[in-house]
Amino acid sequence: MEPNPRSTPDRRTILAAAAASAVGSLLPRSLSATVAEPPAVAKSLDSTLLTRALDRAASLDQLHALVIGRHSTVVAAEAFRGPPVKRAVNVKSVSKTIVASLTGIALDRGLLDGTDATLREVAPGLIPKGADPRVGGITIAQLLTMQAGLEPTSGPGYGRWIESRNWVADALGRPFVAEPGERMIYSTGSYHILGAVLAHVSGRSLLSLAREWLGRPLGIELAGWTRDPQGFYLGGNNMVLSPLDLFRFGEMWSRGGVWDGRPVVSAAWAQASWVPRTRSPYSGDAYGYGWFLAESNNHRIAYARGYGGQMLYLVPSLGLTVVVTSDPARPARSDGYVGELGDLLTGHIMPAAERA
Repeated sequence: MEPNPRSTPDRRTILAAAAASAVGSLLPRSLSATVAEPPAVAKSLDSTLLTRALDRAASLDQLHALVIGRHSTVVAAEAFRGPPVKRAVNVKSVSKTIVASLTGIALDRGLLDGTDATLREVAPGLIPKGADPRVGGITIAQLLTMQAGLEPTSGPGYGRWIESRNWVADALGRPFVAEPGERMIYSTGSYHILGAVLAHVSGRSLLSLAREWLGRPLGIELAGWTRDPQGFYLGGNNMVLSPLDLFRFGEMWSRGGVWDGRPVVSAAWAQASWVPRTRSPYSGDAYGYGWFLAESNNHRIAYARGYGGQMLYLVPSLGLTVVVTSDPARPARSDGYVGELGDLLTGHIMPAAERA
């Protein structure tokens, strides 16, 4: 059944949030040139276009919840179906972006020497016996950009992978289908290996790191999620966050890694993460360290993406942070539902900001 049209944004769940704060000077250099300067009082969105955007969102039967914020203030938050916006949901592969953030923090804290550090140097014990000699030379950067070159664990190989007795060993024991660093091969296994590396160098679980390094400073809840047979938390999938908590994570990134006046992720890592380093073979969009990178109407967009249409979009030049959660059991292709979400962003939400 078609949703009822909404005549005004007053019928939304409108949430007051923090006052607008400066963001431009703290953003990565590659995106900061076009950052919108926030006014003294945060500007909202054009009310007519906002209404159209929310009506369009409501018409997408796969979409569960939408949070739209501008200049650090939540303008609209609504659950059209599914759990309310305050309840934690499975954000699927948005988890990869969170693990990439934890990797940056580990580098800032000296637990890793750099993104060019190899598995042989940082966690030789994770390399299974009989592995291809090239496995030891896989770098942190190649895991972050999913350019390890190994046969992927995602897609058709996912079920076989999670049924294995050792997820790390299985991912590292797969044959090479490209040379390390040659091209992006989307694989949750790369991020699971990365999560295991973080656990190894810190002596703590990935959940513990996420709670201390992100949950505590951002004031967000991070519950436990899937673990492999060796006890490693799944590094690239199945983290659970509420849409409003995911909004906070996104806002921290929009501020160049700063939250509440304190750095959570260093400015250097924020800048490095939004530098294009490879390209998705599916969407064609560029990919940095855990972030997809795109452009629309001269606005640069950084986004995180999870199966089913779990999305976090950042448009620094417009001061926009947008969270979408969706039915996690239904696929979402770039030329299908995810494409419709992209149109919702670029054809409805961004124009509402431009005309405010």
